Amino acid sequence: MTSLVHSLSIRWRLALLSAGLTFVVLCGFAVVIGQLTASGIRSDFRKEMTAAVANLRDRLDFTFVNGRPQIAPSLVNTYAASNRAVIRVVLDNRVVIAATPGAPNFEQLGLKVGNTGQVAGYRVDKRPTVLKVQDKGAIITLHAYVQYARRVAPIEASVHRVRLFLLLGVLAGSGLALLLALALSRRALAPITRLTSTARDIATTRDPNRRVPIPDTDDEVAELAQTLDEMLLALESSRAESEAMLVRQRQFVADASHELRTPLTSVLANLELLAEVLDGERGDAARSALRSTHRMRRLVADLLLLARADAKREVPHEPTDLARVLVEASAELGPVATDHALSVDAQPAIVDGAKDELHRLALNLIQNAMQHTPPGTHVQASVRREGDRVVLVVEDDGPGVLPELRDEVFGRFVRAEGDRGGSVGLGLSIVRAVARSHGGEVVLESPPEGGARFVVTLPAVASPPQGAAGAGGSSEEPAAATAQ
Repeated sequence: MTSLVHSLSIRWRLALLSAGLTFVVLCGFAVVIGQLTASGIRSDFRKEMTAAVANLRDRLDFTFVNGRPQIAPSLVNTYAASNRAVIRVVLDNRVVIAATPGAPNFEQLGLKVGNTGQVAGYRVDKRPTVLKVQDKGAIITLHAYVQYARRVAPIEASVHRVRLFLLLGVLAGSGLALLLALALSRRALAPITRLTSTARDIATTRDPNRRVPIPDTDDEVAELAQTLDEMLLALESSRAESEAMLVRQRQFVADASHELRTPLTSVLANLELLAEVLDGERGDAARSALRSTHRMRRLVADLLLLARADAKREVPHEPTDLARVLVEASAELGPVATDHALSVDAQPAIVDGAKDELHRLALNLIQNAMQHTPPGTHVQASVRREGDRVVLVVEDDGPGVLPELRDEVFGRFVRAEGDRGGSVGLGLSIVRAVARSHGGEVVLESPPEGGARFVVTLPAVASPPQGAAGAGGSSEEPAAATAQ
């Protein structure tokens, strides 16, 4: 019951509470009115009977017939007909000298002579009377009782009808109170409903510039709306400050990464020269520093690419054959793929993009497959055009991606346990950044036969003219390469 009440809206709770209170008040009112009305009906009935039997007693007149007292039957029958009453006139010696047809013997039913009461569905009222008559010059006096009886069923039926009407009135009043409470609560809660709708829209659109409607009243709802509006203003201000700070950070990272390329290039040139001219431990140290610098240059290049993507800085795009880019990336990794079987199936497919970034995308996908699969794994890369889309697929028959990493595999600095390549965890995040900056997307699939499949989908463009091949496009026939 408690859970049911808690599941109801405030509107229904208020309406049910109002209807419940109305029901209780009306029940109390109905009980009082019902008792008073029933008592009044019964009292009126008794008074009417008392007046009727008194009036009848004064009208009685009898004669002696064959030495026996007798009252004219028409007198009692006519008097009883108006109210469907039952009349009996009984002498002290229990001799009935007048009675309506079918009148029961109340004494035999348990009512003592001369008593007033209720028996066999009748209300019996009695009145003693003295009958006097002159017979043969002598006055004869008789003591008798007049019994006037009426059925109580019609009176009780009236009482039941009154109670039924009161019950229906209570139910109708409670139902009407429920409907009115629902209407009033809906009107009263309308400002809160608008606040809720606006807050839901803001949560959906994530637009803090929206303002909440403030009622033109001076109550708690208006205060709540004002507080929410002030909170949104504060959130908007905080969001603007955070976005400005993030923009400055992204610009700083992009600028710093760009500026680091020049000194790194100079350091690499000097280290390459030292590695060639130095021997022994000094040569080993120079070559170790050269390897670390190469890795630093790759890291700086990755950070620069991601920073450009975050700062929405786009490099110039031109029609580029993605098949040719894939073949070149595979050829670059061919010498280091000695323990993997690398096959390429590339069909000419032109996209509008930056060749260097697309090269990085393909290179990272193939390199990722090699670094996270055991020796002997077959890695297959392919490019094909499907309608107005170009699809690049890199898949392997290795152990696949761990389930707990599937949702985070494209995150930055995410590395799986046992990473044999010594990566920093930026490869797949760069793939996603490049794909999105080119109007596409990358997804991870799990083939039924096992392994991992990365699918990059990019918008296709019409094949460029023959002279555009030098710009990164290609008009060559489908290319296929295999590195073992």
